[in-house]
Amino acid sequence: MNEFDFIDRLRAQTEARANPSEMLRGIGDDAAVIKQLTGRDTVVSADLLVEDIDFRRDSTQPRLLGHKALAVSLSDIAAMGARPRWALVSLAVPPDTWASDFVAELYEGLLSLADCYEVRLIGGDLSRAPGQIVIDSIVVGECPSGNAVLRSGAKPGDHLFVTGSLGGSAAALRLLERGARLGIHELEDPDVRSIQELLMRHLRPAPRVGWGLVLGEERLASAMIDISDGLSSDLHHLCRESRVGAILDSEKVPIDSRVAALCGRRALDPLMLALHGGEDFELLFAVSPENVPRLPSKVDGLGLTRIGEIKPESEGIRVSEGSRLWDLKPEGWKHF
Repeated sequence: MNEFDFIDRLRAQTEARANPSEMLRGIGDDAAVIKQLTGRDTVVSADLLVEDIDFRRDSTQPRLLGHKALAVSLSDIAAMGARPRWALVSLAVPPDTWASDFVAELYEGLLSLADCYEVRLIGGDLSRAPGQIVIDSIVVGECPSGNAVLRSGAKPGDHLFVTGSLGGSAAALRLLERGARLGIHELEDPDVRSIQELLMRHLRPAPRVGWGLVLGEERLASAMIDISDGLSSDLHHLCRESRVGAILDSEKVPIDSRVAALCGRRALDPLMLALHGGEDFELLFAVSPENVPRLPSKVDGLGLTRIGEIKPESEGIRVSEGSRLWDLKPEGWKHF
């Protein structure tokens, strides 16, 4: 199949889905055409996945990779309190990969996740790569005008919350580096089952779109960021933009229970994984004291945890651990 046959096939798949009236033209022209809606702001995010940097082909599956390629951008839109609407995905692959079922399966995983949030694929590009696979995903979202939740709105006295649990993706990455792989195992063994669940946490992340919408549409969060680089790094990003400090309570950081169990047998510190491990794709957000009572306890079955408080910038960013108080350095993922 050549690239034009594949594009025609992809176009047929997307046109078979229910398309909103605002989509005037999707795949098939030089650019997509979307009708602007009055009273709405457009929110746009782009992410890049590069083989051997962001993923290894021998440790994932095409459908999972397609899912993750879209999930990371959906997570950014969620962190803005916006609703994801449209996606453009560009892909560069070596010729031998193109000749296999890899690309078709990758798009199956991507489109399956897009359907979960009624996101429509409206374009992208295909190219030959000399070696590694490269995936570029752009997601376009929208929110009521003026409602986008920025990183810059936190104030001293705000409470810090995080959705879900932390450390699972980082623990899974350590397991992958030590040779663990998805597969058919004796899943009645609790250890094996936990490992497989953690691997899926890393390879098939769940963007917190539901929480993002609630926090944005109800104007509950004063500042927000998704945890992609790690709690320590992303808290520093939020505090820098808001020009504030923060204090975290180490006992309140919600560590994935499977991480705590596995770390005890592998000489890993679960708190360090939760603080510095990346790609949990949970939402970290600040809430003013008057809005705390308005927070739901769960959204889509997922809870949240109060982990700290915003402080004046002069107090820095610190962690309270029993009687100790120590500076939290940004030690999460860095590309360079």
